[in-house]
Amino acid sequence: MEYRESLDLDLIRYFRIIKRRWLPISTIFIGTVALSVAATTFLKPSYEAEGKILFRMPSFKIVGTSLVPNFNEGDEAGSLRSLMSDQNPISTQIEVISSPLLLQQVIDKLELKNSDGELLKVEYLQKQLTLRIIGGTDVLQLSYTSRNPEEAAAVVNTVMSLYLENEVLTNRREAEITRSFMSRQLPHTQATMRKAEAALRMFKQQHSIADLGEETRISVGIVGNLDQEMNTVKAQLADINAQSQELRQKLALNSQEAIAVSTLSQSPAIQGVLAQLQDVERQLANEGSRFQNENPVIISLEARKANLITLLQEQIEETLGQQTQIPKSLLQIDQLRQNLIQNFLQLEVQRFGLDQRLVSLSNSRSAYEARMRVIPQLEETQRELERKIDVAQSTYQTLLKKVQELQLAENVNTPNARIISESRVPNNPAASKKLIVVVLGVMLGGFLATASVLLFEIKDKSLKTLQEVTEVFRYTLLGVIPLSRQKLRFRDDDSELNRPEVAVRDHPHSLTSEIYRMIQANLKFLSSDEVVKTIVVSSAVPKEGKSTVSANLAAAIAQLGRKVLLIDADMRVPTQHHLWQVNNRIGLSEVLVGENEFETAVHHVMDNLHVLTAGVRPPNPLALLDSKRMASLIDDFLSQYDFVIIDAPPLLVAADAVSLSRMSDGILLVTRPGVIDYSSAAATQELLAKTSHNVLGLVVNGVSQMNESSSYFYHAAKYFPGENLTVIR
Repeated sequence: MEYRESLDLDLIRYFRIIKRRWLPISTIFIGTVALSVAATTFLKPSYEAEGKILFRMPSFKIVGTSLVPNFNEGDEAGSLRSLMSDQNPISTQIEVISSPLLLQQVIDKLELKNSDGELLKVEYLQKQLTLRIIGGTDVLQLSYTSRNPEEAAAVVNTVMSLYLENEVLTNRREAEITRSFMSRQLPHTQATMRKAEAALRMFKQQHSIADLGEETRISVGIVGNLDQEMNTVKAQLADINAQSQELRQKLALNSQEAIAVSTLSQSPAIQGVLAQLQDVERQLANEGSRFQNENPVIISLEARKANLITLLQEQIEETLGQQTQIPKSLLQIDQLRQNLIQNFLQLEVQRFGLDQRLVSLSNSRSAYEARMRVIPQLEETQRELERKIDVAQSTYQTLLKKVQELQLAENVNTPNARIISESRVPNNPAASKKLIVVVLGVMLGGFLATASVLLFEIKDKSLKTLQEVTEVFRYTLLGVIPLSRQKLRFRDDDSELNRPEVAVRDHPHSLTSEIYRMIQANLKFLSSDEVVKTIVVSSAVPKEGKSTVSANLAAAIAQLGRKVLLIDADMRVPTQHHLWQVNNRIGLSEVLVGENEFETAVHHVMDNLHVLTAGVRPPNPLALLDSKRMASLIDDFLSQYDFVIIDAPPLLVAADAVSLSRMSDGILLVTRPGVIDYSSAAATQELLAKTSHNVLGLVVNGVSQMNESSSYFYHAAKYFPGENLTVIR
């Protein structure tokens, strides 16, 4: 809904712009169209000849730096095929047909000349020759425009025939060049293929490769079997280790000590010496109980014992092959201990064997794993070599096949296109271009008219509508006064001025009078706390009608039975004495300087309304208006009158209105669309905001019904039929 309202407002705005600028729009548009119509009289008749060519798939295409046949297996060279699946090659052929080389051949063959008898330029022929692809087909339409119908037909037919001849020669030459190039490439391609096969063979021999896939499968099975066997050996080894550990704890011997004890217990020499030593020890024990240690018998037995111990140690070292201290208690063991030692030693032998077996299995598994890790790399290398062989073989086969095809293509005389419609001599002139020129003139006229309106609107910075004025000022809108077509003329100092009537006095039943009464009613209800009695009426710039508004507002209040004093404080350009047709020789300036009293200067113009004119212009009006005398006068006036309305100079022209506003209840700002511009409005608003003056409201004067919405004036015309308002339905 907001978008629709915005659109309606924009359309209304554009319509108003057209209404304001209808005269330049009409002038520019009609002038441009008239010029285009006049230009059509200079056009001469021309003839247009047409011909058509049906294209086929080109016989050859560029691949790399060479040309190869452009047809698939099973297709014949130059067979008809659609060209629209990808980019259209006909566009390329259009460039060939319109090339300077071909067109120059046409000019030379037909001896085409211009009006001066000179051969035509290639650029002129290119401009007159039109090439167009018929949509959805592989057909190209050629047309040529000339004032000579025979020449137009001859040009089209010659262009088509020369193009087809050049295509045949070009295709045969391309086929010959390409076949020669490919024949030279065959030996190199064959050598590359053989080199790739030799490289694959050497690679397999070097790495002992038969079938890597089968080898991988077998290796995976072998590794699985090795893992299973290793697990069995580990289980056996764990069992033997447990038994060996148990026997080791019982014997309190390690494997080396057990071997030594077993060896010594089975040696006859050691056992004999050990028996003698035991016998000497028994004798020594018996004799020791009988004799003292110093007895020769004891000494002899001790010496024999020492010798036997030494002999025993020598036998142990000789048996074991090394010097080892063996407790004597271990030199003689019983059969049970001997069996335990034998069992322990057997377990140790089995454990050693299982350890060796486990190491052997682990080494075998590592070897297979290493091979399996290398196999992927070998496979990749093998595949790369095989791909090279495939590429070399494929290239060789392709080249061999294409050479054979090109040998056939060299003898083909079929072009890539054929003529399906020859050009005939046109009997009637080509369609007149007058309508096109007129249409272009209409379009150009519309463009120029629009551009001119835009330029006018850009240069015109004035506020033209009521909406623009209210959007810029943003003050309370107290009334909208329509533009009046009735004006009075008067002369003053040999200068003629135009001014509106005092509508409230002269036409009390008019729409304008009612609007002024509405303004005074709005002023009455501006504030419920304070009554507005002293009003300064001013505008931003001159010629906005602030004096007329002051006079009519004063008259409207006076007609309600209130005593009103209208003061003309615009001493620079006084106006009220003209509006009320009174004498201005004595006025406000004389009262302020004390030359005359107020009673002698004031004029009674209508019931309840007195007017104090500006009087003679003083040297410095601001000094008089911004004085204590002026403030005391206003206080005196308020004691005698119900309302005091002060007509002050424009705000941007003089500071009088600003000074007077401090002595009043507020400023009534009058503005007029078409007179006030954006910069003046902004400056006025900034001035009033900085000085903090009380702006009572805004009165928009001189509003034209041509620039505003028709609804307001439509209703106004119904209630006030005598106002001469234009109603737009």
